[in-house]
Amino acid sequence: MTRRTKILATLGPATDDPAVLKRLLMAGVDVVRLNYSHGKAADHARRAAAVRSVAHEMGYDIGVLADLQGPKIRIESFAGGSVELVEGAAFRLDTAMAAEAGDINAVGCAYKELPHDTRAGDILLLNDGAITLRVTAVQGTCIDTVVVLGGVLSNRKGINKQGGGLSAAALTDKDREDLIHAISIGADFIAVSFPRSAADMNEARTLMNAGGGRAALVAKIERAEALPNLDAIIKASDAVMVARGDLGVEIGDAELPGWQKKIIAASREANRMVITATQMMESMIVNPIPTRAEVLDVANAVMDGTDAVMLSAETATGKWPVKTIEAMARVCVGAERAMPSRERSRRTMGNHFERIDEAVAMATTWTAQQMHAKAIVSLTESGSTALMVSRTDTNIPVYALTRHETTRRKMAMCRGVYPVSFDPSTADAMQAEREAIACLKYRRVIVPGDRVLLTRGDLTGELGGTNTMKIVTIV
Repeated sequence: MTRRTKILATLGPATDDPAVLKRLLMAGVDVVRLNYSHGKAADHARRAAAVRSVAHEMGYDIGVLADLQGPKIRIESFAGGSVELVEGAAFRLDTAMAAEAGDINAVGCAYKELPHDTRAGDILLLNDGAITLRVTAVQGTCIDTVVVLGGVLSNRKGINKQGGGLSAAALTDKDREDLIHAISIGADFIAVSFPRSAADMNEARTLMNAGGGRAALVAKIERAEALPNLDAIIKASDAVMVARGDLGVEIGDAELPGWQKKIIAASREANRMVITATQMMESMIVNPIPTRAEVLDVANAVMDGTDAVMLSAETATGKWPVKTIEAMARVCVGAERAMPSRERSRRTMGNHFERIDEAVAMATTWTAQQMHAKAIVSLTESGSTALMVSRTDTNIPVYALTRHETTRRKMAMCRGVYPVSFDPSTADAMQAEREAIACLKYRRVIVPGDRVLLTRGDLTGELGGTNTMKIVTIV
């Protein structure tokens, strides 16, 4: 429990061996990701069941995140599998072209609205920016371009428009089906790809509620046009992901670091969890140790205050999934050790709070820091008080005690929060408080002489009822 930042690992063929999966959890995985861009529904169901089984066996609370694919803005395929584009050459994208008929002169496009979204002078970036095309003309289904930055282009590579502006809806028919499937397998988090506004997240929440789901919705910030709407998107979500791949392509590498810091800060300020993702330890797909640049990248995200750092192909298909988790955990601990204990939130004790539980959370954080408390103990139903307490970086561990397994799995994503299974024998608040302290003493996370801050509601089991902060000296 010395590491505060959580680790999110993508499952895939490299993790299907139950022994490997167990070693991943032991190495420090807190949440697993199911990538709905790859594989079939049955694959995701099998992997979710496997991680639930292994976690139960080990006594761990592991969250499951279902990551929806989003719109497929891609070229089609080449007859020969790939072509090499030369700088200055003409190249055409044609939405009416046969899917397998691409050649050195032209290729089909799976996104049929692309001609409507582009005009002469626009810059199109293919294969994560490795290929750059400048649009010279748009006629009917055809987009004529000139190659600005050439190279090898192969089948089904993605297309981004520099500066954003593609009109594709965030939720496709496939996403709607996958969202319902994610609910059916008990996903704790559902990530929505390419949202442009709060309306996209509201649509996803409406679909989820209609399907009986209670997952936390994660907004993946990866479109340039999402940035002006950032605050509204965050407010409409339960968590946010800094999806640096597509976002970096659309806004440019130079703008990405600043926006990463802004997104993390805005999410924390709004009491939302935030994940930093994409190429964090990309070299470990094939190498057993990370590069120094990757170490610094992970450490920078930790120091920015991210709740979780995410691994993709490194664990899903990489050669060293367990070593990657071990390296990530070491870097997180090292970065946290180097951080001074300080209040990250701009909120102060003089601010006005609409909610009682938020006021209690802020008072608890401030008091715990001033009194050098050993721990903050939150008796919680939904986990919201523990989340709010964790938004300031005091380096004081927060133990979220709850009887609800779904709450514990969601808290597995939350920085500095450690979920604990706790079901009081009574609704009496004072007795529940005594049992909670006994539970943590039994686990040896607190000992006689420690001073802790405890939050609870007057009525145990009441959702959103936290209204009490208490200072307790352990005897």
